[in-house]
Amino acid sequence: MADRIEYDEFGMFHQNAAEYALPFDGPPDVRRVATRLPDGRTISSLRWGHEPPEVVLIHGGAQNAHTWDTVALALDRPLLAPDLPGHGHSDSPAPGVGTAPAANAADLAVVIEQQAPDAVAVVGMSLGGLTSIVLATARPDLVRRLVLVDITPGVTGEKAKAIHDFVRGPATFTSFDELLARTKEFNPTRSESSLRRGILHNATQLDDGSWVWRHRRDDTAVMGDDDTPRADPALLWDDLQAFDGPITLVRGTRPQSVVDDDDVAELLRRRQDATVIEVDAGHSVQGDAPLELAEIIRNAISETATGANT
Repeated sequence: MADRIEYDEFGMFHQNAAEYALPFDGPPDVRRVATRLPDGRTISSLRWGHEPPEVVLIHGGAQNAHTWDTVALALDRPLLAPDLPGHGHSDSPAPGVGTAPAANAADLAVVIEQQAPDAVAVVGMSLGGLTSIVLATARPDLVRRLVLVDITPGVTGEKAKAIHDFVRGPATFTSFDELLARTKEFNPTRSESSLRRGILHNATQLDDGSWVWRHRRDDTAVMGDDDTPRADPALLWDDLQAFDGPITLVRGTRPQSVVDDDDVAELLRRRQDATVIEVDAGHSVQGDAPLELAEIIRNAISETATGANT
């Protein structure tokens, strides 16, 4: 049987800091908090700092809250990073609803209302971005500014085929090295150390030494590509257009990005005031360019807090 690999959830932050030359004087002030939903399920989040969170970071499908670790270290601001239903340490979605944006938004509204009601910005990547759009429509009191990370309602399964192929790959892996090799294949520009950390946060080793992903494969929709009404691109575009607050789209410029020129054009047609920022990154901007993304979020927080609208 393969050797056990020890996992310390809060023991790798120094590696994140070292990789990006961030100051590190000791473990950051971060802890897990649980929010109980009305139906008894629990959503788990990482809460950074003890002051009221200024920003909420919502990860993409098949990821978890730790995808934001380097961004959070660089920001050095109080924030909340939830695990979406069926991901990380959160309970599964409510029966029959899957991880569609509308279902996610309903759960996260409870979380944000309890944990970060005064946050000045909600940042959503991929499925987390679509979830954020729905949340902004359903609970505008909780979303004062939207930052969408490499996602628009125009992103289709065809555009995201490489991501879907990765997520829908093997269900189990005989060894950590096998899982790492597959992850490197689909993330050719990322450092091996960052991919190792990501796997340890997003997969678990079984008693027989094999590895499985933490997220529920049977209902994980990477882009919200299911039959629920809020996954309809036209409705999501309408929601985004109707949102009253400022919108920033962060678009990766590498081939792995899923946002194309048509997506940007449609966003600007519907919201001429939207800000579009291009970053040298693929789809997972928070992994490829965390320092640049942290600076974009910092500026968004500052602009929103002072009433500026770019």
